[in-house]
Amino acid sequence: MTQNSKGTALITGASSGIGAIYADRLARRGYDLILVARNKARLDQLAKRLSDETGRSVEVVAADLGDRADLARIETVLRTDASITTLVNNAGVGATGPLLASDVDKMEEMITLNVTALTRLSYAAVPGFVARGAGTIINIASIVGIAPEVLNGVYGGSKAFVLAFTLSLQKELADTNIRIQAVLPGATATDFWGLAGTPLEHVPSEIVMRAEDMVDAALAGFDLGERITIPSLPDAGDWEAYEAARQKLIPNLSLSVPAARYLTVG
Repeated sequence: MTQNSKGTALITGASSGIGAIYADRLARRGYDLILVARNKARLDQLAKRLSDETGRSVEVVAADLGDRADLARIETVLRTDASITTLVNNAGVGATGPLLASDVDKMEEMITLNVTALTRLSYAAVPGFVARGAGTIINIASIVGIAPEVLNGVYGGSKAFVLAFTLSLQKELADTNIRIQAVLPGATATDFWGLAGTPLEHVPSEIVMRAEDMVDAALAGFDLGERITIPSLPDAGDWEAYEAARQKLIPNLSLSVPAARYLTVG
C-alpha cells in the first residue's frame, strides 16, 4: 500500500465498463487498488494506466467469480489483506429475454455470479472491517431490483436480492463504522446489453446514461451519505416515500390472526 492512501479498494468486474470507471475514480481519490476480472490483458492495461496517472499501487488478480476455486481465492484475499478498506461488488451479468426464451443453465450461472459471489465476498470482507473498526461495501444492484417487470425476471430477482441483502447488512451493522451502499443504475452504456442479448443501439437513447456519469453520480450519492443511490432519480423524496411505505408495512406483515377482510369471505 502506498503512503497517504485511503486503503485499498478491491473491485470486481473491473476490466471494463462500470468497474473500470470505479477503479479510475477511486484511484484518483487516493485508494490503492486490487482489480478482479476474468480478462487479465484488459486488467493489466488498466492497471498500468492508472498507476502511471495516479501513482497508486494497482494489483491485478485474474479470476472467474463463477468458478468456486477462483471465488475462494478472492475470499482469501479479502480475509487476509488488512489494507483493504473498500469492496466494490460490481461483477455481474444480465439477461433481457423472457423465461420461455431463456436457457435455465445460463440463469443459474447468473444467480451464481450476481448472488452467490457477491454474498461470499461480503461475508469474507465484513469480519475484517468489524475487527478494524471501519470499511465500505458498495453493491452494484439495478433498478430492476425494484422493477423486475422491466427485463428478465431472474436478473430482476438477483438484483432484488442485492438490494435486500444490502438493507439487511445496513441494519445489522448500524452500530459499527462500516458503510454499505447499494447503487441502482438504470440502463447504462456498457457492454452489458450485447452480452445480455439486446444490442445497446436497440435501447432508447433517452433512457441510457453514460457509464462515467452513472459512477460519478453514485460516488456523489456516497459522499452525501446515501445508503441507496438511484443515479437517474430526479427527486430523492420519491425513494424516501417508497421506503417509508415499506417500513409502514413491516409491523403488520406477521400477526397471530388473518386480516379481517379474509375472515368475511365464504
